[in-house]
Amino acid sequence: MRTLPVFMLPHRLMITTLPALLAACAAVGPEHTVPAVATGQGWQTSADTTAVPANLARWWRSLGDPDLARIVEQALAHNLDLRQADLSIEAARAQLLRAEALSAPTLAASASTQRRRLSLNSPEFNPQRSPDQTVSDAGLDASWEIDLFGSLRRQRESAQAALQMSEAEAQGLRLSLAAETARTYFTLRGAQRELAARQASVDALQQIHQLVQIRQAAGDLPRTEVERAQARLDQARAALPPIAARRQAAALALGLLYGDLPEAQLALATLPGSDIALDPIPVGQRADVLRRRPDVIAAERKLAAATADTGVATAELFPKLSLSASAGFRALSGSDLFAWDSRRGAAGPLISWRILDGGRVRAEIHAAEARQQSAALGYEKAVLSALSDAEKSLNQYAHTLQALAAQETALASTRRVAETLHRRYTLGDTTLIDALDAERELSDQQALLAQTRAGASSDLATLYKALGGGWEP
Repeated sequence: MRTLPVFMLPHRLMITTLPALLAACAAVGPEHTVPAVATGQGWQTSADTTAVPANLARWWRSLGDPDLARIVEQALAHNLDLRQADLSIEAARAQLLRAEALSAPTLAASASTQRRRLSLNSPEFNPQRSPDQTVSDAGLDASWEIDLFGSLRRQRESAQAALQMSEAEAQGLRLSLAAETARTYFTLRGAQRELAARQASVDALQQIHQLVQIRQAAGDLPRTEVERAQARLDQARAALPPIAARRQAAALALGLLYGDLPEAQLALATLPGSDIALDPIPVGQRADVLRRRPDVIAAERKLAAATADTGVATAELFPKLSLSASAGFRALSGSDLFAWDSRRGAAGPLISWRILDGGRVRAEIHAAEARQQSAALGYEKAVLSALSDAEKSLNQYAHTLQALAAQETALASTRRVAETLHRRYTLGDTTLIDALDAERELSDQQALLAQTRAGASSDLATLYKALGGGWEP
């Protein structure tokens, strides 16, 4: 960079140039606009498009399970990833303060004492003085850059957008954490229900086994029937440990989400839970979802920052003007440093301009424009991904509710059949195989219903996340 002090410019050039520069105080580079992205005609899955409920930001509180609400709130308060995200926000906020400070004048104080020896051939050398000198200096230096072409303004815009992007990313992390915590909790409760269903089957098979033993001892049944009943009982018992392991694993996973030791939430594995309401929920319009989604907001803010950075790079094509002043004292004797005759001072403007740089500025502008275009494509992708995510989640939840309703009906029928055959076997009116098969089908249907209910609960949490629920936009 070549720096040209103003006093070196011809006087006439100063007179004609400076007023023009001062009048041209306008930010160069593109202004940020949000790209228009088509959002389609509406949801493809049948959905309630009325306004979403006001409690969407804390959807886990509306499901009627106090344990779920407590667990999600604690995870949001203590999760280590969220604490890292908060620190990233603090760093971005500090960068914004720095960018804002660039527009303010600077004032620096300095003081020095220097021992030196002048060359006898130096124009500074005075034959009447010794060439060995001690020079003392103290004073204040002030400077202020005039933002002629908006470089400082664009830097503030970039820092502001970067801060908002960090905040949106942190909110996205909160949204994901709430959904993941809820899904893990539903997995635990689903394993509990499945384990209870399988244990009930073991108890029923135990009763059948005892009845078979009694009838075999009375000579009514062969020994093979006892062995058949024992085999079914052992098979039912063998299904319990894997389910208990899944229940334990979910409780351990909750500990990590809490930002705590894995075993911190093991007590949940044995505590009863509440059934949540699994009903269709209002989702609003597609545009509403986009306004709430933090990933879309973060992508738009990234584009805003990249647009401002293009302006910063473009401003390097133009001259920079700064005003500087200094005042202080300078003397060859420490005792004379603050004497009135030791005072010094200077003031004036300075213009600097990168006239020849081998094309570096143009290359920087081209790189900034490429990053801006990439950010625009990233925003478009974020919008389409958000719509796809919401559509898929809505479709999945709707079909899971249909499956859940069908399985509840099937379970009621299977239970009636099992109870009837169990009663008939007790009376000797049906075969052991029929009774055992009916009990197995009942156990399988109960376990499947527990799994489907847990899946529907998890799908609901995923849908809330896809709708942008879990934070205040």
